[in-house]
Amino acid sequence: MDLQNITDVLRTNFMPYAMSVIISRAIPEIDGFKPSHRKLLYTMYKMGLLTGNRTKSANVVGQTMKLNPHGDMAIYETMVRLTRSNESLLYPYVDSKGNFGKVYSRDMAFAASRYTEVKLESLCFELFKNIDKDTVDFVDNYDGTLKEPTLFPVTFPTILTNPNLGIAVGMASNIASFNLGEVCDAEIAYLENENADMADYIKAPDFPTGGYLIYDEEQMRAILDTGRGSFKIRAKYQYDAKENLIEILEIPYSTTSEAIVDKVVENIKAGKLKEVADIRDETGLNGLKITLDLKRGTDPEMLMLKLFKMTPLEDSFSCNFNILINGSPEVLGVKGILANWTTFRIQCIKRQTRFDISAKSEKLHLLNGLKKILLDIDKAVKIVRETEDDTEVIPNLMKGFSIDEKQAEFVAEIKLRNLNKKYILNKVDEIENLRKELEDLNRLLADPALIKEQIIKELTAIKKKYSKPRKSEILTTEEIEHFSEDMQIEDYNLKLFLTKQGYLKKIPLTSLRAGGEHKFKEGDKLVKEFDETNLGELLVFTNRQNVYKIKIYEIADTKLSGMGEFLKSVLGCEPEEEIIDVFSANAYKGHFLFAFENGKMAKIPLASYETKTNRKKLVNSYSDASKLIKILYLPEDTDIVSYSSNGKILVFHSSSINPKTTRSSNGVNVMTLRRGAALKKVVELARTRLKEPDYYRTKNIPAVGCFQKEDGDKQVKMFE
Repeated sequence: MDLQNITDVLRTNFMPYAMSVIISRAIPEIDGFKPSHRKLLYTMYKMGLLTGNRTKSANVVGQTMKLNPHGDMAIYETMVRLTRSNESLLYPYVDSKGNFGKVYSRDMAFAASRYTEVKLESLCFELFKNIDKDTVDFVDNYDGTLKEPTLFPVTFPTILTNPNLGIAVGMASNIASFNLGEVCDAEIAYLENENADMADYIKAPDFPTGGYLIYDEEQMRAILDTGRGSFKIRAKYQYDAKENLIEILEIPYSTTSEAIVDKVVENIKAGKLKEVADIRDETGLNGLKITLDLKRGTDPEMLMLKLFKMTPLEDSFSCNFNILINGSPEVLGVKGILANWTTFRIQCIKRQTRFDISAKSEKLHLLNGLKKILLDIDKAVKIVRETEDDTEVIPNLMKGFSIDEKQAEFVAEIKLRNLNKKYILNKVDEIENLRKELEDLNRLLADPALIKEQIIKELTAIKKKYSKPRKSEILTTEEIEHFSEDMQIEDYNLKLFLTKQGYLKKIPLTSLRAGGEHKFKEGDKLVKEFDETNLGELLVFTNRQNVYKIKIYEIADTKLSGMGEFLKSVLGCEPEEEIIDVFSANAYKGHFLFAFENGKMAKIPLASYETKTNRKKLVNSYSDASKLIKILYLPEDTDIVSYSSNGKILVFHSSSINPKTTRSSNGVNVMTLRRGAALKKVVELARTRLKEPDYYRTKNIPAVGCFQKEDGDKQVKMFE
């Protein structure tokens, strides 16, 4: 058996296949179409379906096979997505009659091609405009018997007006659709000023299935600028109070009604949606409808917020604006796409103009020859009459009037009945009109500004004729509400008690009023108590520099006679890990003051412990450079008293310590300690009985402090 180098095999076998999929199948080009779409639509155009009556889909599929060497079902499925009935496209290209399924239904099958009928939508006039005037290149089909266009000379940026998904080898493309009116405005603005901000004209994508698009300005600008990013779409619904039911009428483009129903049923079975009594998919001839029967007393608004979180009724759309530009895939933002489309469209107009100049120049040349003949018709008639052989008529006319062969051929083909005065005058006038038209065409070809003016006129007319209001309504992030577990949790006032051995008691105030005595484990005692609510959050610090975050409602209520919850077990701490202190999160306002044995202190904002995700544990929550003595919560700056092991006392204001956002900061020197001394205690001044605190106060840190003052003692302050 011969062994082959894997890189050689990939280069010769896999790479050509991968490039073929990228270039000839999966990634759309600047005209907004993949080859399969282009072959189908061009076949329909050549069949006269742009202006004629509908024909059976099977007829179109069969004719398309002359350009597209695939099975009939693959071609028909391509057609289905382009139809108005399927609702996949914001601006459909195929007018359809019959059952073509729905984009929002996974199980609704389309009818066979022999039962359905199609023709081209009027919008397709803008796809094929002047295609027969050399506006684009044509190539042979797969067997060399027909010609097909490599691109369509589209008169507006179709690449942005319809959604397009393609999965190639090693890359993919997912282009969102935008409102045609907004796209035309953006293109006109770009033609007038290349530095125009696209966000001023294109607000956000627009989808054929509607829904609410949740708009985040920063997120959307990134998508418009880079072609990458994602956003969320919410379903639209209405509540029938009389019947106590919710009707879902529009859903995100990226999901289906069956996927939504399946997810709702799954959550009902799991006991997570107790508010829903029944769900029905009532999608039919009148469009999408999913009905949810509600149980008595259910808040429909709250239920929908819950459904948005738990089901695809709110779904994400990931953008990847990957487009083939001159045969190479590029990910572009909206301005980049419009810039390339502008270059393409200008080239189309130039090619069309050259074609018109050539055709009109040829016609003018023939009419100039005719003009010479018309000056002496009798001579022309005489030459023809006196010529004995047909083959000599052309040479004799050429000699008699000094014209070339083409002009002589044109003259010789004129019917005798046309040799009248009116015909002669009309032809002379036509010569003058042709000269003026040629002057205009040459001026257009030479002046890019005139070409841009023509594109702007076309776009203005297209917007007026084909634009329609947005289907996807825009909601800003400030306008929407998100579901959280807190919404379903009862809130009430309570008191929390922490014991030395790490037990936490959560006791509602109603239970406290009932009275009784605290019960503790043998050898245990109470070390801390504070007020909170059931919707509060706790921060639990341990000796391993970890902080655990726990929702208070996750802790079971107890009574004074109860032992409470053993926090180490609740939090899942390591065996040797010990709890240092517990604090309320206090809406993550204020600061923590960490005091260390070496005399340093770190002031960390509570906001540094806040996370967007529901993380239960944060590591490196404070510095381990020196032993931690105390953690103080400071709602605002206040006077602090620190005590050293050698009897020194220091009073200072916490505002003299600058906050650090890094949780593991080592802090700053506050109390200067002599060799062998250590910081032993830190407390708020208001919690002490210290007499004459100003005696121990310093304005600047670090400082040594002074020994405790005794009555009659004339000891001097020892600040440094």
